[in-house]
Amino acid sequence: MQPIFVGLAGLAITDEERALFRSADPAGYILFKRNVDTPEQVRALTDALRDLAGRDLPILIDQEGGRVARLRPPHWPEFPAGERFDTLYQRAPITAIEAARLNALALAAMLKGLGITVDCLPLLDVRDAQGHDIIGDRSYGTSPMQVAALGRATLAGLQAGGVVGVVKHIPGHGRAKADSHLELPVVDTSRAELERDLEPFRTLNDAPMAMTAHVTYTALDPARCATLSPTVIGLIREDIGFDGLLMSDDIGMHALGNPAAGGLPEGSNALQDFGARGLACLDAGCDIVLHCSGDFAEMRALVEAMPAIGADAARRLDAAMRWAGAGDATPAAEWAAARDSLLGMA
Repeated sequence: MQPIFVGLAGLAITDEERALFRSADPAGYILFKRNVDTPEQVRALTDALRDLAGRDLPILIDQEGGRVARLRPPHWPEFPAGERFDTLYQRAPITAIEAARLNALALAAMLKGLGITVDCLPLLDVRDAQGHDIIGDRSYGTSPMQVAALGRATLAGLQAGGVVGVVKHIPGHGRAKADSHLELPVVDTSRAELERDLEPFRTLNDAPMAMTAHVTYTALDPARCATLSPTVIGLIREDIGFDGLLMSDDIGMHALGNPAAGGLPEGSNALQDFGARGLACLDAGCDIVLHCSGDFAEMRALVEAMPAIGADAARRLDAAMRWAGAGDATPAAEWAAARDSLLGMA
């Protein structure tokens, strides 16, 4: 098994992908809008991926709600963005926490029926007035305690529904003034001030999975962005105390194409060498390399460079997949109706 989560090009596995995946045996897969059409098609795709692997395995999706949602009407309902729970929390904190839990239960019930077992949620990024809108309304608020409380409720709902949650973007993306999909954000905040960003992750350090931030924090490591920094990964493990599965954010994002991101071998082409990017993530201490685009040439370069998954990463992956509960028989619509009655107070 290779320590990678990879995407696919379309609605079904191509023959070319099938051959590559059979040889590489990825640890898991991630789905995007290009991979979904109808519930029947999605279930057939997830079943096919598991049949190809010959085992159960994590199949991920970014289904946050609001503007970040791969599954959309008419086949799937809209879910609220994090800001809705923030708004309700200002009036009724306990009600907001329960609404977040019910929302996650509804999400989990929907995803579990499609064969999707990991949702890249909750965001623990503390919103900052000066930060780029790439986080914006996706955040649970500006208070670390509130973000942690709503994040904990979301994790609990996902777990009760049999789906694994992923806290992101560790150690915090809220202060970044650029979109890491497009460029490398650099945060010059002092180490003391960064405590505000670290706090929700420290509070939820028992989460099963986490995703790194492609952000350079000059107070932590001025030479390398977090994903590629052994120093920052060490802080995640030791200071924050996170011992769950740590995956990189998507290595196809332009932040890692910037030589200033650091961590890449001298002479490598940062814009094209996906094998070098993947190895740099592992060398820094990430357990899993995430590649999302489904671009076959990029995946092949990544696969050719990757070693077998390490013992610690395999242990963390197994523990993360066992974290999710047995699920709940209540239909997603009932959880959503209960959530909506609470959100109506916002």
